[in-house]
Amino acid sequence: MVQRHEYSIELSAPPDEVWEVFWYRAPDRPQPKDVKTRIEILHPGDDAGNGLVRHCYFPVPKWLLSRGVGQSWEWLTEVKPFESWRYDAVGKPLWSRATGWTRLTDLGDGRTRVTFVEEYEAFNPVMRVLLEKTVHSRLSRDNDTILAALEGGLRWHRKRRAREAAATTERAAEN
Repeated sequence: MVQRHEYSIELSAPPDEVWEVFWYRAPDRPQPKDVKTRIEILHPGDDAGNGLVRHCYFPVPKWLLSRGVGQSWEWLTEVKPFESWRYDAVGKPLWSRATGWTRLTDLGDGRTRVTFVEEYEAFNPVMRVLLEKTVHSRLSRDNDTILAALEGGLRWHRKRRAREAAATTERAAEN
């Protein structure tokens, strides 16, 4: 049975700033301190991000015998800059497939609703019956972690833009 999880949060930032948190690729981008949570870009895709391939690491229950680390390989498609994208993934340790969508909805007044939807299914029919729902529920309950990461990303990008603006002003004053 396919598991489905949908979650929305509202952020005090316009869609272009929220987009930047997800899609900023410069080498100075913040990296998680927890090695169990990281994303490696294997292929950047086109200018919009279509075809991007990423390898994700994320915490999973230790009883899955993977040292508490899950992995997925994801392919991004249907990218509409500042609006939405889709991913298709294969993951382990509970070998599975997932399809997900992320949508940014402009609420006006400098606010954005971020909606995450994922459909998930284990390949093995026995694992599907025994573990799929439990594992997906555990993975989907970290919504507070997602909110904290997005808010932290927004703060980091705002500071980065302020530093860049100050450096530009300083260079202009020197000339």
